[in-house]
Amino acid sequence: MKNLIIILLVFTAFSCKNKPNKESSNPVENSKGKEVLLVGTFHYNNPSADVVKTKSFDILNEKSQIELQNISSSIKKFNPTKIFVEWPYDEQKELDSLFQLYTSGLYFQNDNLSDFYLKNEIFQLAFRIAKENNLETVYGIDYKETSFPFEDVMNDIEKNNQSELKEIIENGIAKITKDFDSKIESGTSLTELTFYLNTPEMRSFLNNFHNNVMLLAGDSKDFNGPLLASEWFKRNLYMWSFVQKNINELDERIMILAGSSHVAMFDLFIRENDEWKIKELQQIIEK
Repeated sequence: MKNLIIILLVFTAFSCKNKPNKESSNPVENSKGKEVLLVGTFHYNNPSADVVKTKSFDILNEKSQIELQNISSSIKKFNPTKIFVEWPYDEQKELDSLFQLYTSGLYFQNDNLSDFYLKNEIFQLAFRIAKENNLETVYGIDYKETSFPFEDVMNDIEKNNQSELKEIIENGIAKITKDFDSKIESGTSLTELTFYLNTPEMRSFLNNFHNNVMLLAGDSKDFNGPLLASEWFKRNLYMWSFVQKNINELDERIMILAGSSHVAMFDLFIRENDEWKIKELQQIIEK
Protein backbone atom coordinates (compact mmCIF):
# COMPACT_ATOMS: atom_id res chain seq x y z
CA MET A 1 0.00 0.00 0.00
CA LYS A 2 2.83 2.39 0.85
CA ASN A 3 4.40 1.87 -2.60
CA LEU A 4 1.06 2.53 -4.27
CA ILE A 5 0.67 5.80 -2.39
CA ILE A 6 4.16 6.92 -3.44
CA ILE A 7 3.44 6.09 -7.08
CA LEU A 8 0.10 7.88 -6.94
CA LEU A 9 1.87 10.97 -5.63
CA VAL A 10 4.23 10.84 -8.61
CA PHE A 11 1.30 10.71 -11.03
CA THR A 12 -0.40 13.57 -9.20
CA ALA A 13 2.75 15.65 -9.16
CA PHE A 14 3.18 15.20 -12.90
CA SER A 15 -0.37 16.26 -13.64
CA CYS A 16 0.30 19.55 -11.87
CA LYS A 17 3.60 20.22 -13.64
CA ASN A 18 3.06 19.59 -17.31
CA LYS A 19 3.84 23.10 -18.50
CA PRO A 20 7.43 23.57 -19.69
CA ASN A 21 9.50 26.45 -18.37
CA LYS A 22 13.03 27.72 -18.67
CA GLU A 23 13.96 26.68 -15.15
CA SER A 24 12.97 23.06 -15.72
CA SER A 25 15.16 22.85 -18.82
CA ASN A 26 18.50 23.59 -17.18
CA PRO A 27 21.27 21.32 -18.43
CA VAL A 28 23.26 18.95 -16.28
CA GLU A 29 26.33 20.86 -15.14
CA ASN A 30 29.71 19.18 -15.08
CA SER A 31 33.31 19.97 -15.90
CA LYS A 32 33.27 18.24 -19.28
CA GLY A 33 32.64 20.04 -22.55
CA LYS A 34 30.82 17.31 -24.47
CA GLU A 35 27.10 17.87 -24.98
CA VAL A 36 24.18 15.65 -25.96
CA LEU A 37 21.16 17.42 -27.41
CA LEU A 38 18.27 15.19 -26.33
CA VAL A 39 15.10 15.59 -28.40
CA GLY A 40 12.29 13.34 -27.25
CA THR A 41 9.40 13.34 -29.66
CA PHE A 42 6.08 11.76 -30.55
CA HIS A 43 6.04 9.81 -33.80
CA TYR A 44 4.88 12.23 -36.48
CA ASN A 45 3.37 9.39 -38.52
CA ASN A 46 1.48 8.12 -35.42
CA PRO A 47 1.58 4.32 -35.98
CA SER A 48 -0.37 3.73 -32.70
CA ALA A 49 2.18 1.08 -31.73
CA ASP A 50 2.81 2.39 -28.20
CA VAL A 51 0.85 1.77 -25.01
CA VAL A 52 -0.21 5.43 -24.99
CA LYS A 53 -2.24 6.07 -28.15
CA THR A 54 -2.83 9.70 -29.08
CA LYS A 55 -4.42 11.68 -31.89
CA SER A 56 -2.48 12.43 -35.05
CA PHE A 57 -0.67 15.70 -35.61
CA ASP A 58 -0.56 17.24 -39.08
CA ILE A 59 3.16 17.49 -39.69
CA LEU A 60 2.72 18.29 -43.38
CA ASN A 61 0.75 21.53 -43.06
CA GLU A 62 2.47 24.85 -43.73
CA LYS A 63 2.68 25.90 -40.07
CA SER A 64 4.37 22.66 -39.04
CA GLN A 65 6.81 22.81 -41.94
CA ILE A 66 7.83 26.34 -40.98
CA GLU A 67 8.34 25.18 -37.39
CA LEU A 68 10.45 22.25 -38.53
CA GLN A 69 12.65 24.65 -40.46
CA ASN A 70 12.95 26.97 -37.45
CA ILE A 71 13.86 24.05 -35.18
CA SER A 72 16.41 22.83 -37.70
CA SER A 73 17.94 26.31 -38.04
CA SER A 74 18.24 26.61 -34.26
CA ILE A 75 19.95 23.23 -34.02
CA LYS A 76 22.32 24.24 -36.80
CA LYS A 77 23.73 26.83 -34.38
CA PHE A 78 24.36 24.03 -31.89
CA ASN A 79 26.29 22.34 -34.72
CA PRO A 80 26.06 18.62 -33.88
CA THR A 81 28.79 16.51 -35.45
CA LYS A 82 26.62 13.38 -35.36
CA ILE A 83 22.89 12.68 -35.26
CA PHE A 84 21.36 9.45 -33.92
CA VAL A 85 17.79 8.35 -34.56
CA GLU A 86 15.26 5.64 -33.71
CA TRP A 87 16.00 3.45 -36.72
CA PRO A 88 17.12 -0.22 -36.56
CA TYR A 89 20.87 -0.39 -35.99
CA ASP A 90 21.18 -3.33 -38.38
CA GLU A 91 19.51 -1.47 -41.27
CA GLN A 92 22.07 1.32 -41.57
CA LYS A 93 22.63 0.75 -45.29
CA GLU A 94 18.94 1.40 -45.97
CA LEU A 95 19.04 4.58 -43.91
CA ASP A 96 22.16 5.73 -45.76
CA SER A 97 20.40 5.19 -49.09
CA LEU A 98 17.38 7.20 -47.98
CA PHE A 99 19.59 10.03 -46.74
CA GLN A 100 21.45 10.12 -50.05
CA LEU A 101 18.13 10.52 -51.85
CA TYR A 102 17.20 13.28 -49.40
CA THR A 103 20.43 15.24 -49.84
CA SER A 104 20.11 14.99 -53.61
CA GLY A 105 16.59 16.41 -53.44
CA LEU A 106 14.92 13.26 -54.73
CA TYR A 107 13.43 11.78 -51.55
CA PHE A 108 10.06 13.57 -51.43
CA GLN A 109 9.63 13.36 -55.19
CA ASN A 110 8.34 9.81 -54.70
CA ASP A 111 4.55 10.16 -54.66
CA ASN A 112 4.13 6.62 -53.30
CA LEU A 113 5.79 7.14 -49.93
CA SER A 114 3.88 5.50 -47.07
CA ASP A 115 2.95 7.56 -44.01
CA PHE A 116 6.06 6.35 -42.18
CA TYR A 117 8.50 7.39 -44.90
CA LEU A 118 6.62 10.61 -45.61
CA LYS A 119 5.89 11.87 -42.09
CA ASN A 120 8.22 10.21 -39.61
CA GLU A 121 10.46 12.54 -37.60
CA ILE A 122 13.61 10.92 -39.01
CA PHE A 123 12.82 12.16 -42.52
CA GLN A 124 11.00 15.35 -41.57
CA LEU A 125 13.46 16.61 -38.95
CA ALA A 126 16.66 14.56 -38.52
CA PHE A 127 17.43 14.47 -42.25
CA ARG A 128 16.74 18.17 -42.51
CA ILE A 129 19.13 18.97 -39.66
CA ALA A 130 21.82 16.63 -40.97
CA LYS A 131 21.71 18.17 -44.42
CA GLU A 132 21.91 21.71 -43.05
CA ASN A 133 24.95 20.70 -40.98
CA ASN A 134 26.62 19.04 -43.98
CA LEU A 135 26.69 15.64 -42.29
CA GLU A 136 27.23 12.56 -44.41
CA THR A 137 25.46 10.05 -42.15
CA VAL A 138 22.47 9.79 -39.85
CA TYR A 139 23.02 6.91 -37.45
CA GLY A 140 20.33 4.33 -36.61
CA ILE A 141 20.51 3.04 -33.04
CA ASP A 142 17.24 1.23 -32.36
CA TYR A 143 17.47 -2.28 -30.93
CA LYS A 144 14.27 -4.30 -31.09
CA GLU A 145 15.37 -7.78 -30.07
CA THR A 146 13.51 -7.45 -26.78
CA SER A 147 10.00 -8.10 -25.51
CA PHE A 148 7.45 -5.75 -23.94
CA PRO A 149 4.90 -8.01 -22.15
CA PHE A 150 2.48 -5.27 -21.13
CA GLU A 151 -0.62 -7.46 -21.58
CA ASP A 152 0.95 -10.17 -19.40
CA VAL A 153 1.66 -7.58 -16.73
CA MET A 154 -1.95 -6.42 -16.77
CA ASN A 155 -3.13 -10.06 -16.60
CA ASP A 156 -0.97 -10.59 -13.49
CA ILE A 157 -2.54 -7.49 -11.95
CA GLU A 158 -6.03 -8.75 -12.78
CA LYS A 159 -5.29 -12.26 -11.53
CA ASN A 160 -4.09 -10.93 -8.18
CA ASN A 161 -6.94 -8.43 -7.73
CA GLN A 162 -4.57 -5.44 -7.63
CA SER A 163 -7.37 -3.01 -8.37
CA GLU A 164 -5.55 0.04 -7.02
CA LEU A 165 -2.46 -0.62 -9.13
CA LYS A 166 -4.61 -1.26 -12.19
CA GLU A 167 -6.41 2.02 -11.64
CA ILE A 168 -3.15 3.92 -11.22
CA ILE A 169 -1.74 2.52 -14.48
CA GLU A 170 -4.93 3.11 -16.45
CA ASN A 171 -5.39 6.61 -15.03
CA GLY A 172 -1.77 7.46 -15.78
CA ILE A 173 -2.07 6.36 -19.40
CA ALA A 174 -5.40 8.15 -19.74
CA LYS A 175 -3.91 11.32 -18.25
CA ILE A 176 -1.04 11.42 -20.74
CA THR A 177 -3.38 10.64 -23.64
CA LYS A 178 -5.90 13.29 -22.63
CA ASP A 179 -3.28 15.98 -22.04
CA PHE A 180 -1.56 15.35 -25.36
CA ASP A 181 -4.81 15.10 -27.33
CA SER A 182 -6.11 18.32 -25.79
CA LYS A 183 -2.92 20.09 -26.86
CA ILE A 184 -3.37 18.88 -30.43
CA GLU A 185 -7.06 19.89 -30.43
CA SER A 186 -6.24 23.36 -29.10
CA GLY A 187 -3.70 23.94 -31.86
CA THR A 188 -0.56 23.73 -29.72
CA SER A 189 2.49 24.21 -31.91
CA LEU A 190 4.95 21.47 -32.77
CA THR A 191 7.62 23.32 -30.83
CA GLU A 192 5.52 23.54 -27.67
CA LEU A 193 4.51 19.87 -27.96
CA THR A 194 8.18 18.95 -28.16
CA PHE A 195 9.03 21.12 -25.15
CA TYR A 196 6.21 19.43 -23.23
CA LEU A 197 7.57 15.94 -23.99
CA ASN A 198 11.04 16.93 -22.76
CA THR A 199 10.23 18.39 -19.35
CA PRO A 200 11.89 16.77 -16.33
CA GLU A 201 8.39 15.95 -15.06
CA MET A 202 7.50 14.02 -18.21
CA ARG A 203 10.79 12.11 -18.22
CA SER A 204 10.36 11.28 -14.54
CA PHE A 205 6.82 10.05 -15.19
CA LEU A 206 7.89 7.84 -18.09
CA ASN A 207 10.85 6.33 -16.24
CA ASN A 208 8.77 5.74 -13.13
CA PHE A 209 6.08 4.00 -15.21
CA HIS A 210 8.52 1.61 -16.88
CA ASN A 211 11.08 1.05 -14.14
CA ASN A 212 9.07 1.21 -10.89
CA VAL A 213 5.33 0.81 -11.38
CA MET A 214 5.68 -2.36 -13.46
CA LEU A 215 7.67 -4.07 -10.67
CA LEU A 216 4.58 -4.15 -8.42
CA ALA A 217 2.49 -6.28 -10.77
CA GLY A 218 1.42 -9.72 -9.54
CA ASP A 219 2.47 -11.67 -6.47
CA SER A 220 5.96 -12.68 -5.40
CA LYS A 221 6.11 -15.45 -8.01
CA ASP A 222 4.97 -13.32 -10.95
CA PHE A 223 7.85 -11.84 -12.91
CA ASN A 224 6.26 -10.29 -15.99
CA GLY A 225 6.61 -6.85 -14.41
CA PRO A 226 10.36 -7.15 -13.76
CA LEU A 227 10.73 -8.76 -17.19
CA LEU A 228 9.10 -5.77 -18.87
CA ALA A 229 11.26 -3.33 -16.90
CA SER A 230 14.47 -5.25 -17.60
CA GLU A 231 13.70 -5.65 -21.32
CA TRP A 232 12.91 -1.93 -21.60
CA PHE A 233 16.14 -1.09 -19.79
CA LYS A 234 18.04 -3.47 -22.06
CA ARG A 235 16.65 -1.98 -25.25
CA ASN A 236 17.57 1.55 -24.27
CA LEU A 237 20.95 0.60 -22.84
CA TYR A 238 21.82 -1.10 -26.12
CA MET A 239 20.70 2.01 -28.00
CA TRP A 240 22.91 4.21 -25.82
CA SER A 241 25.75 1.74 -26.40
CA PHE A 242 25.43 2.23 -30.16
CA VAL A 243 25.74 5.98 -29.61
CA GLN A 244 28.86 5.54 -27.49
CA LYS A 245 30.50 3.22 -30.03
CA ASN A 246 29.94 5.63 -32.91
CA ILE A 247 31.52 8.74 -31.42
CA ASN A 248 35.13 9.83 -31.14
CA GLU A 249 37.18 12.51 -29.44
CA LEU A 250 36.13 15.10 -32.04
CA ASP A 251 32.40 14.65 -31.34
CA GLU A 252 31.87 17.32 -28.69
CA ARG A 253 28.25 17.96 -29.67
CA ILE A 254 25.85 15.24 -30.76
CA MET A 255 22.08 14.98 -31.11
CA ILE A 256 19.71 12.11 -30.35
CA LEU A 257 16.18 12.18 -31.80
CA ALA A 258 13.91 9.40 -30.52
CA GLY A 259 10.57 8.73 -28.88
CA SER A 260 10.22 10.59 -25.59
CA SER A 261 10.18 7.32 -23.57
CA HIS A 262 13.58 6.37 -25.00
CA VAL A 263 15.01 9.82 -24.39
CA ALA A 264 13.83 9.68 -20.77
CA MET A 265 16.03 6.62 -20.31
CA PHE A 266 18.98 8.21 -22.11
CA ASP A 267 18.64 11.10 -19.67
CA LEU A 268 19.29 8.63 -16.82
CA PHE A 269 22.33 7.12 -18.53
CA ILE A 270 23.88 10.47 -19.41
CA ARG A 271 23.47 11.82 -15.89
CA GLU A 272 25.67 8.96 -14.73
CA ASN A 273 28.29 9.61 -17.41
CA ASP A 274 30.92 12.18 -16.46
CA GLU A 275 32.00 12.70 -20.06
CA TRP A 276 28.73 14.24 -21.25
CA LYS A 277 26.20 16.83 -20.22
CA ILE A 278 22.65 17.27 -21.49
CA LYS A 279 21.53 20.09 -23.73
CA GLU A 280 17.83 20.72 -24.21
CA LEU A 281 16.05 21.92 -27.35
CA GLN A 282 14.26 24.64 -25.40
CA GLN A 283 17.60 26.12 -24.36
CA ILE A 284 18.79 26.28 -27.95
CA ILE A 285 15.60 27.77 -29.39
CA GLU A 286 15.13 30.36 -26.62
CA LYS A 287 18.80 31.30 -26.47
